[in-house]
Amino acid sequence: MHIEHAGTLERLRVGAGKSIAAPVGDAVGLRDIVPGDGWSPLWTGLARVGGLLPPARQPDIDPWALLRGRGDPSGRGGPHGRLVGEAGERSLAVRPYFDTLVPPQGYRWWYIDALSDDERYGLTIIGFLGSVFSPYYKKSGRNIPLDHSCLNIALYGRKGARWVMTERGVSDTIQQRDMLNIGPSAMRWDKDRLIIDIEERDIRLGIPWRRRVKGQIILHPEMLNHRAFTLDPKGRHHWQAIAPRARIEVKMDAPDIAWKGSGYLDSNHGSEPIENGFKSWHWSRAHVAKQVAVIYEGTRRDGSEFASALRFDASGTPQEDELPLVAPLPLTWWGMSRQTRADRGHASVIKTWEDSPFYARTAVAARMYGEPVTAIQESISLNRLVNPVIQFMLPYKMPRET
Repeated sequence: MHIEHAGTLERLRVGAGKSIAAPVGDAVGLRDIVPGDGWSPLWTGLARVGGLLPPARQPDIDPWALLRGRGDPSGRGGPHGRLVGEAGERSLAVRPYFDTLVPPQGYRWWYIDALSDDERYGLTIIGFLGSVFSPYYKKSGRNIPLDHSCLNIALYGRKGARWVMTERGVSDTIQQRDMLNIGPSAMRWDKDRLIIDIEERDIRLGIPWRRRVKGQIILHPEMLNHRAFTLDPKGRHHWQAIAPRARIEVKMDAPDIAWKGSGYLDSNHGSEPIENGFKSWHWSRAHVAKQVAVIYEGTRRDGSEFASALRFDASGTPQEDELPLVAPLPLTWWGMSRQTRADRGHASVIKTWEDSPFYARTAVAARMYGEPVTAIQESISLNRLVNPVIQFMLPYKMPRET
């Protein structure tokens, strides 16, 4: 097994501060039907049981709030407001290592997103070991992470939209240095590219017939980054943008679609459940001319907040940068708060890719650092994730097969 070294720690200065929170109307009373992006009326009925969905937080009223450090008007903040850069293990090539040990209670995932050159199609793929969203993993006590693995595939576009998130057991999960097999699908590193071979069945709520999802996706990194970052002061949660910028080829047999576009690859891992470390976060990335900007901010479980803007240059080297202004986005159908960062604090929704009770993923139009960009943004509420009603709903979107 490949075991990573934490390395020495290098402090990265970023701004952080308090958000002004106010309750909003409960998401369960917003509409009577769910839009046609994967969440059927069944979800609505389940969510209304007991009115248990917690309210989402309002976006920051003061756009400068997250730029001010806790108790420090200079914006430097205290240690709780900083991401921490880990000294990279430069003797290791920058690439995914699929044989990395995942400890009990822990998790690891590899995340890919991409947008077609004509912006008509998009996708996200996440390979999970110790799936952080799995109700089965949570219920099991989280002692065997590899018994709760899945390949989450989401294809977006008017043609060929699909959703896959079938959980597999330990006997269907094979870790090798260059390859991760999860059921009939696999992620593999071949020389200098990542190949995802897909053989799955999709899931639609209320429809028992599951359509075949088969094809191959190839990601060609255009830059590689050796630096990882710690997301919490105790060093239990980590993130690395492996390939902040990439080209991607999508060749699907089922559905019959093919396209090329721009992409991104990162990885997160942790030694405790993700909800133990965080209440919520907002993340976004954008290709800015020949560079890449990543915004990562949120609220930890202890109430401290973090916010960071990183710019990856053409070689993939990250540098801290000034945080752009908070750009609030409209609440989702489920009442999820979401935001990004942008010049003058303004951004607009192109398309909401995922709209769930606890998670939203959005394609956003904005200007960052003087350049017009299409950003991919995500918001997650871990408080909502652990709600008993949400835990009851999750198996309808992520079945388990062993």
